[in-house]
Amino acid sequence: MFQEKSELWLVRHGETEWSRDHRHTSFTDLPLTEHGVEVAESLAPLLAGVDFRLTLTSPRKRAHRTADLAGFADAEVDADLVEWDYGDYEGITTDEIRETVPGWTVWTHPSPGGETPRQVSARLDRVVARVRAEGGRCLAFAHGHSLRALTARWLGLPVTDGRLFRLDTSTVSVLAHERDVPVIGRWNS
Repeated sequence: MFQEKSELWLVRHGETEWSRDHRHTSFTDLPLTEHGVEVAESLAPLLAGVDFRLTLTSPRKRAHRTADLAGFADAEVDADLVEWDYGDYEGITTDEIRETVPGWTVWTHPSPGGETPRQVSARLDRVVARVRAEGGRCLAFAHGHSLRALTARWLGLPVTDGRLFRLDTSTVSVLAHERDVPVIGRWNS
């Protein structure tokens, strides 16, 4: 029996005050800015008419609102899509963290009180497995670091290789297959 190859469309949520100001935002549930709302609404025509077998969203307000504005108010909440938990670095910029921890990045250094790369990988691997089991085209609304980490796992790379994929707010990316090889079909569009 033919198993249709899975394809995962990723949408990073619209702009929030903290994403605009480069503050690490995991569990703080911020609303979209006015600009974030406008750009999230502009995603609707890009996604309209695409047949998604499964539509998921992070439970965070910014992701769920983006899904709603893009025309997917009925997206299923999946807690595995939450943003990387920054722990004590919540609300702080990388530059501020580097004042006491030179060279810090979420990809290379611990976040005190937050998640480890192994923990992030475990939950995003569940998302990848779910999408691959579903087959066909799926859609996920989530966050910058979690979607970059998810991309790494889709490709079979360590979660920390998510550092290689810059991802802007309110963008659409597509993870696909070329024959049997997981690939990036489109990025940051």
